[in-house]
Amino acid sequence: MMTATFASKKIGVGFTAAIGLIPAVIKEIEVLVEQGATVIPIFSKMTVELDQRGQWQENLRKITGQEPWTTIPQVEKIGPGKLLDLFLIAPCTGNTMAKLANAITDGPVLMAAKATLRNSRPVVLGIASNDALGLNARNLGTLLAAKGIYFIPFGQDNPQEKPNSLVFRPELLRPTLEAALTGRQYQPLLYVPSR
Repeated sequence: MMTATFASKKIGVGFTAAIGLIPAVIKEIEVLVEQGATVIPIFSKMTVELDQRGQWQENLRKITGQEPWTTIPQVEKIGPGKLLDLFLIAPCTGNTMAKLANAITDGPVLMAAKATLRNSRPVVLGIASNDALGLNARNLGTLLAAKGIYFIPFGQDNPQEKPNSLVFRPELLRPTLEAALTGRQYQPLLYVPSR
């Protein structure tokens, strides 16, 4: 069933600077490619800086057969060309979430999200933020209510030491994309990690 869902789909994947989750996202991308999706990796400026040896970019070149996009001019063609069926930002930092909620498009990942929404196609967020339940909570609320934006289920990863932190569940990435392609939010949205 999943194979039919992703076969021939063009999926952009935006990477932002919550670097600990990037390997888990790359594993999911491998499966999407195996199931017939064309995946275009898109890196924020900060993620490019953190990928000092270019390891993530090289790994994604091999997996996807696509050159990662790292500049606004590269992603500007997404809107007019209607290039993507879906855009995923995972991990999506609090900084990226705040900018998206306030329509700030100052980098390639945010420009790709704006271009996808312009075409009435889904944008899926895998949030990873230490302040999602702090100052960023209002931005989370704005995006939860926004048309065309979906979330990979998330929860508090360490409530005792980081009570404002929320992190998405990488293993629910593909089911969430599948639901978003049909205009549905995958449920349940919130989870409580096992103790």
